[in-house]
Order: sequence, then C-alpha cells, then structure tokens
Amino acid sequence: MTDRLENRDPSLYNEDLAPIPKSARKWGAFEIFNVWANDVQSLFGYTLAASLFISYGLNGWSVFLAILIAGFFVMWLVNLMGRPSVEHGIPFPVMARVSMGVRGANFPAMVRGIVAIFWYGAQTYFASTAVAMLLFSLFGGSADSGGMLLGMNTLSWIAFIIVWSFQVVLFWRGIDWISRFLNFAGPFVYIVMLILAGLIWLEAGSDLLPQLGTIFQGMGDYEGSSVAAFFAVVGTMIAYFAAVVINYGDFSRFVASERQMKRGNFYGLPLNIAFFSLIALIVTAGTAVVFGETVTNPTEMVERVDSLPLTIIAALMFFAATVGINLVANFIPPAYDLANLAPSRIDFRVGGAITSVCGFIIGGLWVSTISQIGIFGFVNTLGAILAPVYGIMIADYYLVKSQSIDLNALFSSDETGQYFYDNGWNRRAMMAFAIAGVFSICTVWVPALESLSGFSWVIGALLGASIYYVIVKR
Repeated sequence: MTDRLENRDPSLYNEDLAPIPKSARKWGAFEIFNVWANDVQSLFGYTLAASLFISYGLNGWSVFLAILIAGFFVMWLVNLMGRPSVEHGIPFPVMARVSMGVRGANFPAMVRGIVAIFWYGAQTYFASTAVAMLLFSLFGGSADSGGMLLGMNTLSWIAFIIVWSFQVVLFWRGIDWISRFLNFAGPFVYIVMLILAGLIWLEAGSDLLPQLGTIFQGMGDYEGSSVAAFFAVVGTMIAYFAAVVINYGDFSRFVASERQMKRGNFYGLPLNIAFFSLIALIVTAGTAVVFGETVTNPTEMVERVDSLPLTIIAALMFFAATVGINLVANFIPPAYDLANLAPSRIDFRVGGAITSVCGFIIGGLWVSTISQIGIFGFVNTLGAILAPVYGIMIADYYLVKSQSIDLNALFSSDETGQYFYDNGWNRRAMMAFAIAGVFSICTVWVPALESLSGFSWVIGALLGASIYYVIVKR
C-alpha cells in the first residue's frame, strides 16, 4: 500500500506513520482484548473499581450494572474511532489530518503526547512500587527507611530503574514484542486475581456471595440521589477510558478486519470490565469480612496477609498490570504523536526514546516534586480539551466526508490537496474546537461543573461534533 502513495512529503511521512497493508496485519480479537485487559488491570484500575462499590452507597449489583453500561458505551465510542484505522491502516495523528489538516493535526497529537508522557512517568513510578515491595520483602526495610534521594531510598531507586529499563527494552524491540507482553500480562493478571478472590472467599466463608449486593449499601459519603449516584458511576468509568478512546486508531490499525476489532472490543470492554469488577466486588467485600474494614488498595491487602510467596506473586502481578496499562495508554500514543511532528527525523523508536527519557525524569521526581506542585490541573486541562477533537474527527469522517479518505492527500503538502485546507490547517475545525474547548476547560476549573463527573468528556465531544457540523454546513 505504501508503494502506491504518490507525492509523499518527507515532513508528513515515514514508515511508522504509513498505512499498514492488510496482508501485514497480525492482530485479531485476542490482541485487542488484551489492550483493554491491560488498560483495566492496573493498581489504579482495581482501586477505582473497588472504590465505586463503596463510595456511592448503592446496592452492589446496581454499581455492577452501571459499570457494564459504561463498558458498552465506551465500546461504541472506540468502534467509531477504530473503523477508519482498520480500513486504511493509519494511526491516530494521521487520521487527525482528515479533519484538522495535514499541519493542524500536530496540535491534537502534541496535546495527547504531552498528557501521555506525563502519565508514562507517573505510572513507571507506580509500577516500581510493586517491585520495591518485593525487594523490601526479600532484603528487609521499607520505603521510609534508609537514606533518601529525591524522596526514594536505594531499593526504591533500584526498583524504579528496573521497571524503566524493562520498558525501554520492550519498546526498542518493537510493536511485536509489546504485543507479546500485553498478551502475556492480560491472562496472567486474571489468573492471579482469580486465585486471590478464591482465597478471600474461602477465608470469608460461604455467606459472602449472598451479601455481595447489600454489604456496601448505605455506605459512602455521596449526597445525591440513588439515580444520580448510578449515573455518576457510569460517568466515572467513561472518564477512565477517555485517554485511550481518542487514539484508539494506534491499535486498531494492526487488526486484520473490522469484525475482529469489534469482537475484541466486545470481549475487552463490557465483558472484561464486568468480570474484573465482579472480582473486585468479591475481593473488596471479602476484605470487609476478613479484616473488619474495606481495603481497596491491593498492596495494602498483600501486606496485611504477610506471606512471602503471596508477596512475590502479587508483586509480579502488580508489575505486569501497571506496565501493561503504561504501554497501552501512555507509551504507544506519544511515540506516534512525536513521530507525526517531524516524521523525517523522528520514527517510532526515536519517539519512544524521547518518551522514555522524559518519563524517567518525571517518575524520578514524582515523590519529591511533581506530586507536590499541583500540576494535575494543567495535565487534566490538556486531557479535557481532547474531547472536542474526538467529536470533530467523528463528525467529519462519518457526516461530512461520508467515510471517504484520500490516502495520498494525507501525506502530501500540495496546496490543492483535500486536507491542506488553509496552509495545512482546517480553520473550521479549529473554530469548532475553540468554542467547545471553553466548556472542556471549565469542567476542570469551575467547581459548579464538577457534578457532571465523567460526562463532561462526552458533552465536550458532542459539542465539538455539533459545532463543527453546523459550521461546515453553513
């Protein structure tokens, strides 16, 4: 397919951004399932799922239903975003050229890249805490003992460097090795989680299952109605996946067919989320019975059991799970996004190297500096303004362009090209983004909009799509 591209501009093209011919695509439903499995099965993912059952005072099965609905909704969103990349084999930043312009696409790519690099460094640190837990169990000590450098002692730094180096080796091996790791990590984490749930169930006794629906009912500090609480759970889960939704084409481009993509999304989103949440419900409810209080942090759960074999297995699980989500949500996106900024000088490997170096700095400074300086508002603002971009891209592809893409024009700087627009920028798309982006920014900084919870992303996307469509038609 790449051989048939004409008038390729080196400032827009390299082999990593080029369309992947269908004959070269190796991914199927199993690989897509593991993309989502690794996205869910992190330390934060488990803690979030467990907290949802506790925080809103709802019947456990009501929370379970809300999580399931969110899974179906996210599946619909990614099916929309994934289809053009399956059809043409192009990643997110190249797909963004269709609606934003061949130069304008650098804007959403840069924003997505900055957000991902920040969280890549943070998740590298979080994954290192699992390895540190193992090292402390084997050699003694704790995270607070010994001499400190930037808030971490010697064993903590060794753990951090191990995790960082492991990820560097993976990305340097290429997307096939990353895929192999994801295919291992997804099933492995599930096996360990099922064993943990079984042990907790045995310890809690046979009365646990009948109590799953009611054990957390009436708990939490949510002040709204039960209906509002239900939709808050739905919104929270949608917001959790928002970062991956917009650049889902980075993964779907490797899939052989749209049917395989949709099957993988179905297994990996509603079914996977439901099953994982059920495990979280059983384990969290079991901790309430066994320990006399709910424990939502898996590392705390393992520390309370105080078993070296369990610590070793759990540390490996937490490591695999957190590295998995880091690769899916925070490494692959910026590698492509950075390549899109300067394709003639930056390929996937160089983009990955830049991401890794920045991630090392962010992760190394996480404890002492970054987590203390209130940078989250800035990062969350950048993440929020991607919502209108999603809406604009979907409206443009399905409603304006009628699902038609000229691949040659995506890699050409010819002023008469379909996607050159105004000096490479689609002013109508940028206008729609500027208007809808005001709302997205306000959702981060205006307290009155906090009640929208995760639905602020959906509203921002709808605003972007609606405003763009109206501007284009006029």
